[in-house]
Amino acid sequence: MSILRLRSNPKTLGDVNMVTEELKNLYYKRLLPIEKYYSFHHFHSPSYEDADFDNKPMVLVMGQYSTGKTTFIRYLIEQDFPGSRVGPEPTTDCFTALMYGQTEGIIPGNALTVDPKKPFRHLDPFGNSFLNRFQCVQMPNRVLESISIIDTPGILTAAKRKLSRGYDFPAVLRWFAERVDRIILLFDAHKLDFSDELTRAFGALGGYEDKLRVVLNKADRVDSQQLMRVYGALMWSLGKVFRTPEILRVYIGSFWSEPRQMCDHYHLIELEEEDLLADIRNLPCNAAVRKLNDLVKRARLVRAHAHIISYLKKEMPTIFCKESKKHNLIYQLPVIFTKIQQQHQVPAGDFPDCTKMQEKLLGQDFSKFKALKPGLMASLDKLLTTDIANLVPLLQQQEVRKKSLPSVLDGEFLGTFRRGHYQRNPFKALPKDDESSETDFDEWVVEKYRPKYDEIFYNLNPNEGKLSGTKVKEWMTTTLLPTSVLAHIWRLSDVDGDGMLDNEEFALAVHLIEGKLEGHWLPRELPSHLVPPSKRQSTGSDVE
Repeated sequence: MSILRLRSNPKTLGDVNMVTEELKNLYYKRLLPIEKYYSFHHFHSPSYEDADFDNKPMVLVMGQYSTGKTTFIRYLIEQDFPGSRVGPEPTTDCFTALMYGQTEGIIPGNALTVDPKKPFRHLDPFGNSFLNRFQCVQMPNRVLESISIIDTPGILTAAKRKLSRGYDFPAVLRWFAERVDRIILLFDAHKLDFSDELTRAFGALGGYEDKLRVVLNKADRVDSQQLMRVYGALMWSLGKVFRTPEILRVYIGSFWSEPRQMCDHYHLIELEEEDLLADIRNLPCNAAVRKLNDLVKRARLVRAHAHIISYLKKEMPTIFCKESKKHNLIYQLPVIFTKIQQQHQVPAGDFPDCTKMQEKLLGQDFSKFKALKPGLMASLDKLLTTDIANLVPLLQQQEVRKKSLPSVLDGEFLGTFRRGHYQRNPFKALPKDDESSETDFDEWVVEKYRPKYDEIFYNLNPNEGKLSGTKVKEWMTTTLLPTSVLAHIWRLSDVDGDGMLDNEEFALAVHLIEGKLEGHWLPRELPSHLVPPSKRQSTGSDVE
C-alpha cells in the first residue's frame, strides 16, 4: 500500500476526519470568539476557515534560482505541469499551487482568493502585485490526490538583490509557512550564496523550523571531498541564521528522474532519498497531528495576546496624556511582557515577537482595547487543558494503524502518469478500433528487441529459467537510475508476483529502463500491450 492509496483506507480516513471535525468545532466554539474580542487578526494571522482544516497536506518547495525546485516537483509527481520551465536562469517567477483536479487547468490568483473551497482566501491583502504572480494548477495526478505542492520563485542572489518584486516576498513565505505541513529548502551543491533576500526568507521561517527539511541537491555532480566541504559550509551558514540549539537535518541527494553520475557517495544519496521520500509520504497520516499542533500554538499565542491587550487597556489614562502614555507603553513593552509572565504564568515562548508587536501597536487606538474577560479566558484554558487532551486517544489509535501498514515502494509514490500524456510515449496502449489495430495488439512490442535482451538475461546465469531479485537489482543499479524508479520498474515487470523474473519479464524490465533513459514517463500500471504473451491468460482483464 502506498501513500497514494491511504485515502482508500476507511478507518484511517475516518480517524483523520473525526479529529479534524473536532478541531474545527473547538476553534469556532472556544478560540474564535476570543480572537474577535481582542482583535487578534489585526496583529497576527487571519482567522481560520473551513478550507484551512479540510485541505490536503501542503508541501512548500523553496530555494535560490537554479537549485532544482521545479525539477524536484516533477520528480515527485513524475509529470510535467502547465507553466513549468527548467533552466539555469530564474525561470519560475510566480507562486504555483499544484492541486488535484479531474481536468487540467490553471486558476489565476484573484479567482483563488474568492474560492471558499481553496485555502488561499486570506492572500488578498498582498494585493494585485502578488496575485498576478500567483496561480493554481489543477491536474489529475495520483500524488496530488494526497498532497498539494507549492512551487515558489527562485530567491534572488546577491547580484540581483536590488531588483524589486513589487510585493512583500518574506511576508508571503511566512503566510505559507504557517499553513503548510512541510517546507523543502533546496541548495545547489555547486554554489552556496547566502544573499540578503535568502537571509530575509530565513527570517520569515522563524518559529516553523520543525516543518523545515533542507536538501543539498545535485550532490552527484561533486566528488566526496567537495561534498564534505560544501556540507560543512552549509551547516555553518544555517547555524548562523537559525539560532536554535538543534541542528537542522540536511538531506544529500540528486532529486530528478534521470540517471545519476556515479560517485563515491552514490549509496549515501540513495539512503537520503529514501529518508526524505518516507518523510513526505507520511504527511497524509500526520495531517491531523499537524493541525492539532498548529491549533495549540495559535491558542497559546491568543492567550498571550489577550493579556497584552488587557494590560495596555488597564494602564491607559481616562482623559489626559493619552498619546504620550501610549508611546511610553510601547517603549516599555519588553518589561510588560516580563510582568505578564510573572503575574499570569504565561511562558515566555508564547509571546509574539516584541519588535513586530511594537510596530503593530503604533497604529492602534488603545482606548478601544478590551479588558480581560474571565469567562473567555476560562474557555481558552479549558481548550488547552481538557478539550485537546481528549483528542489524543484518537491520534494514538491512528498512529497504531499507521504503523501496521506494510512498507511502501518508492516507485508507487513516484511512478505516476497522466492519462492522455502519450506524445512520443512507447508505453501508450495501442487502440483497438479496427482489425488492423487488433493485429498490432496481439504482437508483443518488446518481441523485436528480444535477442538483445535475452543475451543480457542469460549472461546473468538464471536458475531454472529465472533470475532472483538480488541479481536483477545488481544489474539494474548499473543504469544509475534512482532506486525509486527502479523499484517501480521491478513492480511492473514482475507480472506474476513471484519475486523473480523469467526471460520475458526481464525483457520487459529492460524495455522500460530504456524508455526511461530516453526521457519517457513510466506508466502507473502496466498497459495491456506490454504484458508478456505467456502472462496474458493469467492476468486477463485485470491489467490496464
